[in-house]
Amino acid sequence: MSERLQPGDVAPEFELPDADGSPVSLAALRGRRVILYFYPAAMTPGCTKESVDFEGSLGDLDAAGVTVVGVSPDKPAKLAKFREKEGLTFPLLSDPDTGVLKAYGAYGEKKLYGKVVVGVIRSTFIIDADGKIEKAYYNVKATGHVDRLRRDLGI
Repeated sequence: MSERLQPGDVAPEFELPDADGSPVSLAALRGRRVILYFYPAAMTPGCTKESVDFEGSLGDLDAAGVTVVGVSPDKPAKLAKFREKEGLTFPLLSDPDTGVLKAYGAYGEKKLYGKVVVGVIRSTFIIDADGKIEKAYYNVKATGHVDRLRRDLGI
């Protein structure tokens, strides 16, 4: 696992395909704050809860100048099914080789049901309009996470 990012660090650049296979880059989002969240797998209970919570807060987040982007190791076709099933309207990006996950320290050893496994570490980053990490949250819980972000952002 790579080192964890801290507030003030430059957010690692990336370009990943979205659910439709179209490339999305961090550079293209400059000028707005970005909530970049990493989740283990589309269409699982925790990831669905977290993503639906983000969708429910999009209006307020957008009004505050914040763009939401989700990243998982899922292939674009699975992300498209997830988007349609849950009515998600923000970008879901595919990182099957986990390069971006690792760059953000969101992939590595974690405990799952008491066992140490290697996988996605549910993590969220608030990136400022200039591309720097404002806040970094590692090992977050899916339930209640979006409410915490809203409080931290004053939204």
